[in-house]
Amino acid sequence: MSEYFTQVGAIRYEGPESRDPFAFKHYNREDVVEGKTMAEHLRFASCYWHTMRNELSDPFGPVTARMPWDDGSTTVENAKVRARVFFEFLAKCGIDYYCFHDRDIAPEGASLAESDRMLDEVVEEFARLQDEHGRKLLWGTACLFAHPRYAHGAATSCEAGVFAYAAGQVKKALEVTHRLGGEGYVFWGGREGYSTLLNTDMKRELDHLAAFLHMAVEHKKRIGFAGQFYIEPKPKEPTKHQYDSDAAACLNFLREYDLLEHFKLNIETNHATLAGHSVEHELEVAAAAGALGSIDANRGDELLGWDTDQFPTDIYQTTKVMLSVLSAGGLAPGGLNFDAKRRRESFEPVDLIHAHVGGMDAFARGLKIAAAIRADGRLEQFRKQRYASWDSGIGAQIESGAVGFEELAAHAAAHPEPELASGRQEMLENLINEFI
Repeated sequence: MSEYFTQVGAIRYEGPESRDPFAFKHYNREDVVEGKTMAEHLRFASCYWHTMRNELSDPFGPVTARMPWDDGSTTVENAKVRARVFFEFLAKCGIDYYCFHDRDIAPEGASLAESDRMLDEVVEEFARLQDEHGRKLLWGTACLFAHPRYAHGAATSCEAGVFAYAAGQVKKALEVTHRLGGEGYVFWGGREGYSTLLNTDMKRELDHLAAFLHMAVEHKKRIGFAGQFYIEPKPKEPTKHQYDSDAAACLNFLREYDLLEHFKLNIETNHATLAGHSVEHELEVAAAAGALGSIDANRGDELLGWDTDQFPTDIYQTTKVMLSVLSAGGLAPGGLNFDAKRRRESFEPVDLIHAHVGGMDAFARGLKIAAAIRADGRLEQFRKQRYASWDSGIGAQIESGAVGFEELAAHAAAHPEPELASGRQEMLENLINEFI
């Protein structure tokens, strides 16, 4: 085990009665729920950018994170040291998967060629560590938002040279994701949007973004990468308005540009909050289109107006997420990626373990509760009964397309005023509380 976590052994399941902060109370990876083990349902992943690279600074103060393994240099050797610590961390927490940006795991050089060379060197270390520890890459992605060259966006930049550079960067990121056996690849348009329409040709930028994604699809085929492509919705931050603003906007874009067959959505809880939605709303929108792919598991703070990326500990929220996931048939090849960071005040290395253990337990508990609600059947039966008028008669004719306005007007004239039934929202909320 890593020398940097010597005070903690491998995290084990001890059950709800345990008081050990380094034990799972609800996540027992081999427990079977609705025909699958918890590990198969939840497919937990840790994100490299927050776990290994987030130094916990904020606009009002410098870094606080204590990372004794990191010498602060931008060398390949330091990157390899971080990788070794990370895989020890995954093993201790019992997390099977991880996610990364290209520039998280390897330094950026003075040229694209130099960056690619350093990335290749670090990726070989990742491949070795994957084999040693039995861990897998859930998905990779490219950081097309941090470097100053992306100030005006990447695929939507007003400068064609930036578009070309971004294409080269994604080309390499796809190739190393393929090299590591990644099960997916995410496109998040951190700066694919605008701050003001006064200087923006929106139609042209959207056309360019679509062309970029079509090129990515072609390169995926060329290299034989079989992983799933994802778009990750977010309405704002760092731009005022991002083109991937929510699930519905992403789906509309993908349909308009003939890309829907190639992409699913990676839904993030905190991004849903910023879009003015609940995460279950975004999950249901994606699932209804057959496009629910993966989840960035975190939460926001309703009292704060930005992307706080806190670890998920709200049992009501994890229960609702898992109700949607189970209803949609699961996440594979996606998973639950903890795109979450410790609070700035939680700066010791051991806090990384506390945070992930809490998130894993919260989702395990949500899974068990959701499965119990589904087995009970009352919630689904109420929903089914609420729409019973559509299962026969005029409702079935409408859904089958057998009638139009003429027939419907005649039906309305021949029948008394429709009688409505109560939505029983309070009763259903009480029902959920029975299980929580």
